Amino acid sequence: MMRQAGRYLPSYRAVRAKASFLEMCRTPELACEVTLQPIDQLGFDAAILFSDILITLPAMGLDVAFPDAGPKIATPVRTREAIDKLVVPDPTSALAPTLEAVRQIKRGLAGRVPLIGFAGAPLTMLTYAVEGGGSKDYAHTKKLLYGDAPSAHALLDKLAQTCAAFLAAQVEAGCDAVQIFDSWGGIVSPGDFREYPLRYAKRVIEALRAHPAVKARNVPIIYFVNGCAPYLDDYASSGADVLGVDWRVGIDEVRRRVGDGVALQGNLDPGALFASPAEIRTRVADILARAGQTGHIFNLGHGVLPETDPEHVRAMVTAVKELSARA
Repeated sequence: MMRQAGRYLPSYRAVRAKASFLEMCRTPELACEVTLQPIDQLGFDAAILFSDILITLPAMGLDVAFPDAGPKIATPVRTREAIDKLVVPDPTSALAPTLEAVRQIKRGLAGRVPLIGFAGAPLTMLTYAVEGGGSKDYAHTKKLLYGDAPSAHALLDKLAQTCAAFLAAQVEAGCDAVQIFDSWGGIVSPGDFREYPLRYAKRVIEALRAHPAVKARNVPIIYFVNGCAPYLDDYASSGADVLGVDWRVGIDEVRRRVGDGVALQGNLDPGALFASPAEIRTRVADILARAGQTGHIFNLGHGVLPETDPEHVRAMVTAVKELSARA
């Protein structure tokens, strides 16, 4: 499940009422508490570290604020000079609270389920750093990609190094799998997908594959591109063990296009959780049938929406477990 913890859970809102979002991310005890809530209350088969993909940007030298309207970067990175000032941080010191949260969560899970760590993919992180937050048209991003490609590659290289180091540190701290989130990897043309999102996701994956801790434990690597449908033939070449699939493409079509050499994760529309439990069960059954028996992890196509009834999430989890057991 992507973004298990969140505003749909009353217990999360109770913690959030006492601390800012950033304080929760940077306080291991709070990050641990809200990571465990969905496991204890809803019975997921894996836990996902409570954090945020932008947590690495302050460590690189950018100030990030997290108002309710969405993350904001006061001084976006739009020149080569600004890019050159950014650093590739040592996660063991610069991101120590997150790594301590991983250790505390592992103790709290006590082997019940695996823990998935994550980080933002280079292209997605570039969009936030350059736009200064979210965007509708990504004008500043595309101005950099297409107007100053050498600077774009310089920034993507730093972001790839940061992502790989952070994920490797999460594995060393105890994560059992890691996921690379390319939330905005789908904003470019197919040719530019190969040049920018895919190229640098591959660098992250190759660096992880070579890392001693990842190699020793054979840690699975998941790559998720939101809006992956136009790129399926290239998507399969990422080198990840698992490809995340959003809800805009049938998972059976994805399987036909990418072959059987990689597992798939997905892909119920998060909005479908507003339906009745009976309809949720029908939709779960349809995805399971389409996914078949070759390497499938049931998941939403994106995160749980804040307005979702927790009982509908429970209905989904129950349906997945019961229908999978029958299959």
